[in-house]
Amino acid sequence: MTGFLVTLLALFLVLAYLRARAWLWSAGAFLAWFAALAGGFSMTGIIALALVFIALALVLNPGRLRRQLISDRVLALYRRILPPMSQTEREAIDAGTVWWDADLFSGTPDWKRLLAFPKPALTPEEQSFLDNETEQLCALARDWESTQIHQDLSPEAWKYVKEQGFLGMIIPKKYGGKEFSATLHSQVIQKLSTRSSAAAVSVMVPNSLGPAELLMHYGTEEQKDHYLPRLARGLEIPAFALTNPHAGSDAAAIPDVGVVCKGMWQGKEVLGMRLTWDKRYITLGPICTVLGLAFRLHDPEHLLGEQEDLGITCALVPADTPGVNIGRRHFPLNAVFQNGPNSGKDVFMPIDWIIGGPKMAGQGWRMLMECLAAGRSISLPSSNVGMTKVAARATGAYARVRTQFKTAIGKFEGIEEPLARIGGNLYMMDAARMMTAGAVDLGEKPSVPSAIVKYHVTERARIAINDAMDILGGKGICLGPNNFMGRAYQQIPVAITVEGANILTRSLIIFGQGAIRCHPYVLKEFAATREPDERKASHDFDAALFGHIGFTLSMAVRALVLGLTGARFVRTPAGAGTRRHYQKLTRLATDFAMLADFCMLFLGGELKRKEKISARLGDILSLLYLSSCALKRFEDDGRPEEDAPLLHWSVQDALYRARLAMDGLIANFPNKLLASLLWRLVYPIGRPFQHPSDKLGHKVARLLIEPGAARDRLTAGMYLPQTEDDPIGCLEAALLATMAAEPIEARIRAAHKAGSMSGDTQEELERAALAAGIITPEEHTQLQRCARLRDEVIRVDDFPQDLGRAELEQPAAQRAAA
Repeated sequence: MTGFLVTLLALFLVLAYLRARAWLWSAGAFLAWFAALAGGFSMTGIIALALVFIALALVLNPGRLRRQLISDRVLALYRRILPPMSQTEREAIDAGTVWWDADLFSGTPDWKRLLAFPKPALTPEEQSFLDNETEQLCALARDWESTQIHQDLSPEAWKYVKEQGFLGMIIPKKYGGKEFSATLHSQVIQKLSTRSSAAAVSVMVPNSLGPAELLMHYGTEEQKDHYLPRLARGLEIPAFALTNPHAGSDAAAIPDVGVVCKGMWQGKEVLGMRLTWDKRYITLGPICTVLGLAFRLHDPEHLLGEQEDLGITCALVPADTPGVNIGRRHFPLNAVFQNGPNSGKDVFMPIDWIIGGPKMAGQGWRMLMECLAAGRSISLPSSNVGMTKVAARATGAYARVRTQFKTAIGKFEGIEEPLARIGGNLYMMDAARMMTAGAVDLGEKPSVPSAIVKYHVTERARIAINDAMDILGGKGICLGPNNFMGRAYQQIPVAITVEGANILTRSLIIFGQGAIRCHPYVLKEFAATREPDERKASHDFDAALFGHIGFTLSMAVRALVLGLTGARFVRTPAGAGTRRHYQKLTRLATDFAMLADFCMLFLGGELKRKEKISARLGDILSLLYLSSCALKRFEDDGRPEEDAPLLHWSVQDALYRARLAMDGLIANFPNKLLASLLWRLVYPIGRPFQHPSDKLGHKVARLLIEPGAARDRLTAGMYLPQTEDDPIGCLEAALLATMAAEPIEARIRAAHKAGSMSGDTQEELERAALAAGIITPEEHTQLQRCARLRDEVIRVDDFPQDLGRAELEQPAAQRAAA
């Protein structure tokens, strides 16, 4: 009897682990019955087992009996208990495409598929634009000059932006645009962000979610022919107005309204719309010449059709249209990119101004969601990676140049810890930026990954910039032309807030959208509940339901098995250096899939309101995605051994964070009995995934404080001025000078300690060493240059009593002469 039960349990675990089909379960039941027959069971027991197995086979195998007894009844229950879904929610869920995120939701990611995605690359034309035009724009866009003198890009920089086609990077060449890839778009924004937020945002917005993007996908041919060439040449400055004072994160609830009606336009009566709106936070709004508007359109007279409330609609409105009020400027945390409110009351315009024409009335939310899936993948991730690269490269150099207690501060363990966070976070952030932009170039509209990178890249940028400010100390808190981190520190909340506030994105969007779009069965179940054909609904729901049951059962068994074995027997596509990362991530993906299913099953529609649980599930999914990106980057880069500490730190940190998310989820699961079961399935022999060690953090920190190929790869693509009158250029020169001076200074200290010479100051010691022949004249010159550069690096700006206002108000010619 015991042997039979053990055999039965083993058979169950194997079939569940392999997600066996129904006929295999039936075959397994027959084998179990045959084992009972051969194992000395009584005839009564054998007959009873046969009846049980036959009943289970009839019910659980596909067919009318299973549908009538189980599936149809569950379908009816689903239709009663599922929370209502609004049209805007449905359009948001349907927007974009499903990509690598679906593999992660499957619980068994195909790592070979991940590594087979092509490495993002630039064409020669794109590389030239990045190396020349973008480099020149960086030289023109001095951040201190923009913020203190022009409160905008300089006129010269704006002229260059327009003439060189920066506003038309995504526009097809047949309309006069550059038709660049998403990868190049990302690289340009990243580089500009290492120099000037005004330059980055002014270029970023027209090439992201805005008039050009919407026209390219949905515009009429007439609209494309008119606007796209003008946008590409900078003859039009676009802005897109979505946010209303009463509808920010809940953008679908905008109260801005348009009414379809007839009216006079240029001396003729035409079919049009009368719009009233009030918008704010509109980037480029104060200087725009063409305004994209989102509003809710009504047709009370049924001039367009039978429907009265048509829904959210997007239109293009010339800024000089009578009644359009282009307001003043906002001042977002000392950032000087153009941003401000606009409004209009009862403004009449032709119906043809709807993007895509009258047939696209009411399609605006779908248009916005589909475009946002791609645009959000590029803009904010790229700009925040750029800022973090400055933090990594410049702060690392500063930590080597700046000394305290006769030691470079970067060698203190207290400084190593934030340096390790900066380096490890940046490695993963940049990997996610490149992989997600590459997905867009592959034709994807990765809605869930775009939300992941928007949230996690901006949050990690906030951590990195805070860490940099802690290391810089007084150097970081005194604003001025030599402060390379202060403006980024001030403005990081802007990125946290826009394109979906981070709290909203984490709590509602990442898992909420992913659970429906990426899960192997949930969307199919949803679709079946809304299928009007009852016969088709019955068949579709039956297949989805039992597929889902088998999936959940398999994930539970896999979680237990992988937990007991540490996933050490999972096959991986990579070598020894990364094998354990793939195995641990496979285990984490299985745990996530099981936890997600249990949460959806036992919380149902209530999960939509359990935002903390949803947020933790989103964290696990996000950390799986970010770790995938880091591993992909390492393989794409040729597995450079010098980069291994960066990879290991970033993946170990992600695994540790994911474990904390699982801990919090299980601890706060409403059903404590079930929570206890989940804990034992996820952690059968203890909690895995520890925080990166101090030893590993030391290796990462060392990469940031000394020149090398790993440091160059980590910060590749940032603007590096070659002159010492620029704070970044000065830091680069000072780092090289410091590295050359350190062995010379070590000889002087050794000689002084041995009594070979004497001196009270460093300068006296150096002169004494020169006189004693301990150092050469060339080495003495090197030490003097290093001291000069070090003094310049640690210097902070100071101003007259009026903080330089009088000087700034002088005419430009006088300033230049001075």
